[in-house]
Amino acid sequence: MSGFPDPKEAQVRQLLEGPHPPVPTGLAAAAAARGSRLLRRYRALRRFGWAVLFAAAAAFAVWAALTRPWVTPPSGVSPPLEGW
Repeated sequence: MSGFPDPKEAQVRQLLEGPHPPVPTGLAAAAAARGSRLLRRYRALRRFGWAVLFAAAAAFAVWAALTRPWVTPPSGVSPPLEGW
């Protein structure tokens, strides 16, 4: 390690030691209001997503119950008649 101080470290130390600029008076209240607004929006979007997922699952269940896609459709051709 050389004896010269690192210029980046010196800049960081100068920034941390001050002088610090004054903080606006309503900054904390504005940040808290914005944070709560973002949290409400996130919760609403999450609830909407769960509601859409539930509605899609219910629609799929109703469709599957009505059309029964697992049952093979009846054949249009009858088997040959034997034994006469």
